[in-house]
Amino acid sequence: MMKHPEADREQKRWSWNLSKHFKRWQGLAALLMCYDVLAVCLAYFLALLLRFDMNLSAVPALYLDTWIYSIGPYALCCVTVFWALKLYNSVWRFASYVELMRILLAAGIMILIQLCWTVLIFSVKMPLSYYVWGALLHLVFTLSIRFSYRFLIMERRRLKTNVARYEPIMLVGAGEAGQMILRDINQNGAAEDDWDDVEPVNRVVCIIDDDPDKWGRFIEGVPIAGGRDTISANAVKYGIRKIFITIPSATVSQRNELLDICMETGCKVKQLPGIYQIVQGDVTVSAMRDVSTEDLLGRPPIRVDLDNVFHFLKGKTILVTGGGGSIGSELCRQIAGHQPGKLIIFDIYENNAYALQLELLEKYPDLDLEVLIGSVRDSRKLCALFEEYRPEVVYHAAAHKHVPLMEDSPCEAVKNNTIGTYKTAYAAMLYGCKRFVLISTDKAVNPTNVMGASKRLCEMIIQSFDAKIKAGRAGDLPCLFTHAETAGHGLPDVTEALRHAQTEYVAVRFGNVLGSNGSVVPIFKEQIEKGGPVKVTHPDIIRYFMTIPEAVSLVLLAGTYAEGGEIFVLDLGSPVKIDTLARNLIRLSGYRPDVDIKIEYTGLRPGEKLYEEMLMAEEGLRKTQNNLIFISRPIQFEMDSFFGQLRTLMDAAYENVDGVEIRRLLMEMVSTYHPAQEADRPS
Repeated sequence: MMKHPEADREQKRWSWNLSKHFKRWQGLAALLMCYDVLAVCLAYFLALLLRFDMNLSAVPALYLDTWIYSIGPYALCCVTVFWALKLYNSVWRFASYVELMRILLAAGIMILIQLCWTVLIFSVKMPLSYYVWGALLHLVFTLSIRFSYRFLIMERRRLKTNVARYEPIMLVGAGEAGQMILRDINQNGAAEDDWDDVEPVNRVVCIIDDDPDKWGRFIEGVPIAGGRDTISANAVKYGIRKIFITIPSATVSQRNELLDICMETGCKVKQLPGIYQIVQGDVTVSAMRDVSTEDLLGRPPIRVDLDNVFHFLKGKTILVTGGGGSIGSELCRQIAGHQPGKLIIFDIYENNAYALQLELLEKYPDLDLEVLIGSVRDSRKLCALFEEYRPEVVYHAAAHKHVPLMEDSPCEAVKNNTIGTYKTAYAAMLYGCKRFVLISTDKAVNPTNVMGASKRLCEMIIQSFDAKIKAGRAGDLPCLFTHAETAGHGLPDVTEALRHAQTEYVAVRFGNVLGSNGSVVPIFKEQIEKGGPVKVTHPDIIRYFMTIPEAVSLVLLAGTYAEGGEIFVLDLGSPVKIDTLARNLIRLSGYRPDVDIKIEYTGLRPGEKLYEEMLMAEEGLRKTQNNLIFISRPIQFEMDSFFGQLRTLMDAAYENVDGVEIRRLLMEMVSTYHPAQEADRPS
């Protein structure tokens, strides 16, 4: 096969560049060898002169002859030792402690060789000072040539930063992590080749630490300027632009206090994620992350012991509907790492599902994984899925969640959220699923929008299923399928299946999830990157927040310890004011709210309310083993009439009636639902 001319030319160019690179490397090594030969000769000659007050004529002929005849072979021996210790293979611009120790080792070996060489081979005992001064001078000459290149680069960088633009950085924390970050900044700067570069470079100009014994001292020439109470003053004094918090072991309260102080300076703030950075040796500037709103929640992260959870899931067939979404995908990641018998991802959006499939199979090649595309609105697809795989645990995360969009398309909210949940729950019951976990939302509490009302209906559906099964009346549950024949698909006797139904149904309710698809934080960050304005709906709007890991932990815990019929609620502490959150994000990005980045109030969106609640007034709380997780007492309602209303609502949604009629039906079914224009501010 004939080689393409362009490919041949490219191969020749690559070979020539590689050959040139090797010749240059070998040439530098040869020059360094010549230097070492001259250095060892000069070192011991000067040592001999120093012994006799630099008077060559005073040196006895015996000593001078011994030096003349011994130094040549000794120099060659020195080069051989250096070569064996790879002192000609190091990249000296990055010379560090390892290279220093190799040189010291080589020096120790050469002292012994020098003694043996002169005493045993030439039978001459040279003056003691000859050995001492010779070894010291040889060490100085060896170190100077090898480390001078790095020192030259560092000095050039220092001079450059004195005349060019640079980013003054303050480190908070003079411990091990702070020293590693400082060293990494210095080394990265020392590695720069383009001295004409006009881009600003990082430069640490002061360090803050709460240990008074360190104040007034220096680390690599950088002063430790004081404690945390001096952060603002030193930020002004040194013209700080960035603050790196390098205290990975700080508690949540300590970190929040530091963040509050740092935000007042108007500097951009970054921090190390955690103590594991030091354990893994990953304390570098690239490991620093922007401070996120997770650090500003005002409460410690929820800690849940998941050992029993994963023991419960081990070996089971698990279905996650909406598995490609924010919560669903994290559920799949957690489950995949703990040996499920089979994991089934069911989602309508193929791109997310496919990306998650590739991720999980790469990380867990032995995972028994099925990824199925379909909708929870398709009852025949659901029944076929349950018939084939017989999942034992279902996490139902599939839902339409965007409030304004569901206000414009209320029929879709009912079809997907409410009826989709009913169809999935019914299929789970028919095909012997052991546990069904619904993922709900705080918007289901006193809802003012269609999305929240549809999710409240989902909770009522779950409670109805659980109550009917426990009462032995699963046959009372209607087949709310658009395809009537679906009810018994694949089962020889539906009545028998309903008689032996034992599925346990629970719901998990939490607030806004940081970092989820469509959440406010990434939107704010994108607006800040564009220079603003940051758009906030209302200056007084507040929300409860939680992280994706917290949400998933709660879901898994509910699915494991549930007895059926519960609504698990997370104590999220105090709600966060969205306006305050936006302003803090602007400050943490190094800008000033309303000065550098404007804040624009756009007004509440359709169906949106100022305040979200986690519990209805008539609900009570029951504690669990975790102090931050509670179980609400189910609200009683007339279930038989509820099922009739649900069928009417389903028919209206599939007939695509107008939004007014859908809202009227929702208000009849959910007594706490008041559309936004009628909602009163909760006390």
